[in-house]
Amino acid sequence: MPALVFVLLFVASVQADPFFVDATREAGLEQPTVNGGPDKRFILESTGSGAAFFDYDGDGDLDLYVVDGSTYANYGAGPGNVLYRNDGDGTFTTVIAGVEDRGWGMGVAVGDYDGDGQRDLYVTNYGANVLYCNRGDGTFASVTAQAGVAGDDFSASAAFFDYDGDGDLDLYVANYVVFDIEPVLQDPDLDDPCVYLGGLRVFCGPQGMEGGRDWLYRNDGGTFADVTVASGVATANFHYGLGVVPADFDLDGDLDLFVANDETPNVLFRNEGGRLADIGLEAGVAYNGDGELEASMGVDAGDCDGDGDLDLYVTNFYGETNTLYLNSGGGTFIDATSERGLAAPTVGYLGWGTRFFDFDFDGDLDLFVANGHVYPQVDDASAGGTYAQRNQLFANEGSGAFVAVEGGGPGLQVQKSSRATISGDYDQDGDVDLFTTNIDDSPTLLRNETRIGRYLVVQTDPEVVGTWVWLMAGGRTQVRSVGGAASYLGHSDVRLHFGLGRAERVERLEVRWPDGAVTRLEDLPVDEVVVVKGGGN
Repeated sequence: MPALVFVLLFVASVQADPFFVDATREAGLEQPTVNGGPDKRFILESTGSGAAFFDYDGDGDLDLYVVDGSTYANYGAGPGNVLYRNDGDGTFTTVIAGVEDRGWGMGVAVGDYDGDGQRDLYVTNYGANVLYCNRGDGTFASVTAQAGVAGDDFSASAAFFDYDGDGDLDLYVANYVVFDIEPVLQDPDLDDPCVYLGGLRVFCGPQGMEGGRDWLYRNDGGTFADVTVASGVATANFHYGLGVVPADFDLDGDLDLFVANDETPNVLFRNEGGRLADIGLEAGVAYNGDGELEASMGVDAGDCDGDGDLDLYVTNFYGETNTLYLNSGGGTFIDATSERGLAAPTVGYLGWGTRFFDFDFDGDLDLFVANGHVYPQVDDASAGGTYAQRNQLFANEGSGAFVAVEGGGPGLQVQKSSRATISGDYDQDGDVDLFTTNIDDSPTLLRNETRIGRYLVVQTDPEVVGTWVWLMAGGRTQVRSVGGAASYLGHSDVRLHFGLGRAERVERLEVRWPDGAVTRLEDLPVDEVVVVKGGGN
């Protein structure tokens, strides 16, 4: 298949060590988010809110959408979500574009649901969710009622992906717990009676609460049909859903779906020709390797051991390790957390958003985790961790074994109670930057100033979830899959960043589109962005 290739040259600098700078203030992103009251008396106040990196105006750089929450006193009239336009000089400007939903915001998904070439937004809330159609003129219109995707739940992460292979984007929505806000609104002094370590009085849940019911909506050409039951999703959607990532885990050509569930078994939906079957238990990802339930929050997928398939990393509660599930082929996994050095460094933190990315361009995927406790009261206890926590960077030593980065620059010394994490090259210097939301606080924009190896950035056009890219350079092969929905409550840039180490040329680039078409390119220069136009749906 013919391919159109556009090349943009970046200028690379060199740093010897991992180095991230807190660029939040200089970028103009200091507006804090609101998530209930300071004492977190109910579970609704603890989950935080998300964000998305995406190019809403088609000018080639990454804009930023930040979801905001609310308080009981202002329920239904929160501060509103914010769309920031990237000004191209490392700063952002707030724009009014019709996406300022003022509900109790949770997460956001990005995708071109109507196939017009514009990136649309789906915002999850406590209460009705919102679908915004990108008009292509810098503004959006709410089409929730027409599309039929409002719901009325305690929603968390969501993902656009083509589960039935018909060429348009369907929508999965994870819902957390059943929570009734009315008693709290009627009695502002109402409190939860539960206790935590050392007798601390904290909010109840999720254990003891009814789990939310996740939804799968099939795209029928711009409107959606609820196929939760017909698809098979209803057989395994009664958990406490938080994180979602769609990907082809068994390499059979269709998109599967992993759902991270808090204090209930994780779910891996294997796609069986448009019907989704939960194989989490047999695949080895429902529990950790010891057969224990964990409080799963966020999740990401990536080939961290370089064997050509996608592994999973799931973040968990304080006192539990985060869990690395290595894909052992055919969509089955093994818990390799301790073996790969990720047990001891994570047990003293409470993890949320997480991203696989190659921060130093050495050719393997490193790992970032956003941390923060759910109970502010732990600061008054002698055990149980701290509410504000430092986020963590783990360097991949080359074969999927990780080591915690103790320094990493001033940006990695910030201590807040973080939630969502998204990634993208907002300043267009070739490397991957990070953005985290922090509960009841300003966010953190981590500008990556590390530069050790060469790189190639691949942008597929169209940006179809599940497109595979193989890159051969310097005697090694790397694999990436297109998909921005992962981590926790957020959406990351869908461009694929490959670290090349000392390689001076890319020998071969192969793009395998979901429709079966293959685009092959050879002998490419490095330190560039390559846009490949080819197949798709």
